[in-house]
Amino acid sequence: MEIFKYMEKYDYEQLVICQDKKSGLKAIIAIHDTTIGPALGGTRMWTYESEEAAIEDALRLAKGMTYKNAAAGLNLGGGKTVIIGDPRKDKNEDMFRAFGRYIQGLNGRYITAEDVGTTVEDMDLIHEETDFVTGISPAFGSSGNPSPVTAYGVYRGMKAAAKEAFGTDSLEGKKIAVQGVGNVAYTLCKHLHEEGAQLIVTDIHKDAVQRAVNDFGAKAVEPNEIYSVECDIFAPCALGAVINDETIPQIKAKVIAGAANNQLKESRHGDAIHEMGIVYAPDYVINAGGVINVADELYGYNRERALKKVELIYNNIEKVIEISKRDNIPTYMAADRMAEERIEKIKNTRSTFLQNGQHILSRRK
Repeated sequence: MEIFKYMEKYDYEQLVICQDKKSGLKAIIAIHDTTIGPALGGTRMWTYESEEAAIEDALRLAKGMTYKNAAAGLNLGGGKTVIIGDPRKDKNEDMFRAFGRYIQGLNGRYITAEDVGTTVEDMDLIHEETDFVTGISPAFGSSGNPSPVTAYGVYRGMKAAAKEAFGTDSLEGKKIAVQGVGNVAYTLCKHLHEEGAQLIVTDIHKDAVQRAVNDFGAKAVEPNEIYSVECDIFAPCALGAVINDETIPQIKAKVIAGAANNQLKESRHGDAIHEMGIVYAPDYVINAGGVINVADELYGYNRERALKKVELIYNNIEKVIEISKRDNIPTYMAADRMAEERIEKIKNTRSTFLQNGQHILSRRK
């Protein structure tokens, strides 16, 4: 991998390699873009096949956070960290404290949070060494479990997509097929049930399905049947890459709007559903409630304020649809364009982020 060539191609700002022999820390911090503000993105701990694979993942994820944060209307850029190691066996206090010192050394250019393989407890250890961390324990002013807020954002975004498809944002009487009934999707189902939607659910965990059946009167189907059910809205809330060559011919829904990440297996699948007239709510726009919620911690967490920002996911989906129509492009491309236009607009008044007296975190101390 030619790192500088890759970074130049996608305009990355910085790649930081962190090593601490005593604790076993091997971390890679990728900062993609700080035009809008400091880079926010979680720390992932994973058993990568190679150092190159870890670097590629950090870079790819950091760029994704730039777009997610920009599209969400946050004054934050995009970054990501990966720690090489087995999260079940290789963690220790010294590792995360050493990592916290590396973050502190970046002087506010990067703010971290939980991700795959890391926990609130890990963030608390990082917090021992730096304030540039979110998702810490509630005792430190954290927002707590982000799942309910993420679900509320998906619900709001789904209503906006429904308005485009059906002429009204009311979900009463709509048949909604929900794939996966984990923490986020269960709360989403609660919102949908309360509005009078008819739910069809599936999950590989039978107890999760039964809970939705009991609590919301949902109809249960087998995992491989969820794509072909008669429904108005399909909500992917489990695995990624579920919109693909095999599933697209089965889908009868007019709207695809769910919480899962990376729902399109390839970009051409976004083209295909667009050509079919399906209204697709791009995943990183509709599921941004979690990052909006955690970003509010930077101002001293206020749940009411955070939820008001999450409500704006409705408006963001509307903007994506508007750009899609304006430029005659699929919504997955329109989401990127919305993020890029916001970055470009701010670039006219601001260059790369530098720490100063007006920094976000100076307001929460």
